[in-house]
Amino acid sequence: MTAKSAAYVACCLFALATGAWGQTASSVFVDDLTWTELKRDIASGKTTILVPIGGTEQNGPHMALGKHNARVRVLAERIARELGNALVAPVVSYVPEGNVDPPSSHMRFPGTITIPDKTFEQVLEYAARSFRLHGFRDVVFLGDHGTYQKDEQAVAERLNREWSASPVRVHAIVEYYRATTAAYVDALKGRGYSADEIGTHAGLADTSLTLALVPGMVRADVLAQGGKPAATDGVYGDPRRANAQAGQLGVDAIVTATVAAIRKATAR
Repeated sequence: MTAKSAAYVACCLFALATGAWGQTASSVFVDDLTWTELKRDIASGKTTILVPIGGTEQNGPHMALGKHNARVRVLAERIARELGNALVAPVVSYVPEGNVDPPSSHMRFPGTITIPDKTFEQVLEYAARSFRLHGFRDVVFLGDHGTYQKDEQAVAERLNREWSASPVRVHAIVEYYRATTAAYVDALKGRGYSADEIGTHAGLADTSLTLALVPGMVRADVLAQGGKPAATDGVYGDPRRANAQAGQLGVDAIVTATVAAIRKATAR
């Protein structure tokens, strides 16, 4: 290659690189954006903010503690992109999970983290206040866990009363979680899975949904070891036949129900 050719190639590579640096960020996650990019997105009409809420808890010997956090982040992105006018806040991973002394519920297993309901509600409240300040019109709570749905609703009701004279509203979209306990379960039963297998925690439904969204959080080798896990293992159901195809039924149910509920709630 001649010196002239080398110089030409270098100029082309530089142009490509600087062009890449100058591209508009396309992420829907707030924590991927700069403040100027976020301000631009809000000004362009992305005035709905999804607040994904997970939890750090035991999920049996076969599924990682951060299951709820990972799942709700992936689902929130899909929901935001389907809506077209929404962004996604950082995942709330510290949630009420039972008592510390004496330990109750999932707190009986190592790794579960809990906070009081009041503290949790204050986190949601001040997240909503922050987003209102910055120009969002609709703050949407999406909870991947059942125990704190009432807290989401309580915060939304309080803030909506306080902000009744403003155009800003807070929405606790309980349809997100209900889809996992109704439409998803019905779809699994329609495929021949029993209620005992489907379970209520870390069973076939829960594990299949995780396999469809974040498969690396499921320990396939543990599932293949044999006997049905019990409540003493932190499992309520039978995950041994869990699979991503079954989990996709849950993904479809959650996204469809949640997008419809958000569009209805945020209609002006």
